[in-house]
Amino acid sequence: MTDTAQTPARATIAAAHRVVVKVGSSSLTTPDHRLDPARVNTLVGALAAARAAGREVVLVSSGAIAAGLGPLGLARRPRDLASQQAAASVGQGLLIERYARSFEAHNLTVGQVLLTVDDTTRHGTYGNALRTFDRLLELGVVPIVNENDTVATHEIRFGDNDRLAALVAQLVRADALILLSDVDGLYTAHPDDPAARLIAEVASPEDLDGLTVDTAGRSHSDVGTGGMATKLEAVRIATGAGVPVVLARGDQAAAALAGEPVGTLFHPAAKRRPARLNWLAHASRAAGELVLDAGAVRALTTTAASLLPAGVTAVRGHFQTGDVVRLVAEGGEVVGRGVVNYDAEVLPDLIGHATGDLARTLGPRFARVVVHRDQMVIRRHRGGLSG
Repeated sequence: MTDTAQTPARATIAAAHRVVVKVGSSSLTTPDHRLDPARVNTLVGALAAARAAGREVVLVSSGAIAAGLGPLGLARRPRDLASQQAAASVGQGLLIERYARSFEAHNLTVGQVLLTVDDTTRHGTYGNALRTFDRLLELGVVPIVNENDTVATHEIRFGDNDRLAALVAQLVRADALILLSDVDGLYTAHPDDPAARLIAEVASPEDLDGLTVDTAGRSHSDVGTGGMATKLEAVRIATGAGVPVVLARGDQAAAALAGEPVGTLFHPAAKRRPARLNWLAHASRAAGELVLDAGAVRALTTTAASLLPAGVTAVRGHFQTGDVVRLVAEGGEVVGRGVVNYDAEVLPDLIGHATGDLARTLGPRFARVVVHRDQMVIRRHRGGLSG
């Protein structure tokens, strides 16, 4: 890590053509949880200036639930899912209307893109989503992305948009990701510590290993979690996909986009992971799991081997060919994940057998591997997943 002043890496941010900008709820709302027009206008002004300079901008915006709290007379965000969804239903319209009016003052049109978890976990929808984003940007529209909280079927977490922004950044092949919130960067200790210093740059994703939420800092907002844990996870996703990230305070949007030395700049991984493997590692949802013997675990973690039926000892869950499954050791440790080539009902009769024997007894179509190496990510020793 380095805490030096401006470096050439900041010029990379300033020159980024396609940029994803994420803004948190606390950067958009007043103390009484209503949308703050002045804050919205300041953010939009920075994004409009980037557009005027010929850059493409995708905005991932929190704030739908927060915007709905005031009109519903709620003092703070509700804990129950139904009330959160009600607040999102009221607030999303107010949020997009506010953005539309603000961007219109700069002669820019916005397009609303609401995504659910399923939209980011089903590989087949990636192509459709990418075409939509590309076409909106070709037409000069500013896409505004949010999680579709109104129809979410799991607990809504305000900090989820950090991860969503990183996934959108890798989806649209962004040149940079800017994360804006009430946190102005990564510190050497908790920001409340008088000895804490802001870290200007993090040179390698591996430098993030071992960092904790307490040392990195956390949000104190009542309208969004904004926690550093979700931001560091977003950084890992984006930098693993080759996208540099700047973490800065909400009012530093213009400076961050201009490459000025604000916040913390995270350098991308030296080797950019293919989009399909980044999806597999971070955005896919496992439909089941395969238990592997020690030999299979050793082969997958030390060589470029595919998973064969002979290395599987148990099958758990209900999945079909093409679904994502976890790969686990017999002791329960997660080894990785991959796209499976067999249905769950078929595999139990095949496990433990050599592919040659299966081909002779059941036919050539059973000679295929269970998970091909090109459709697999393996967990690293420090907890990450590698292709």
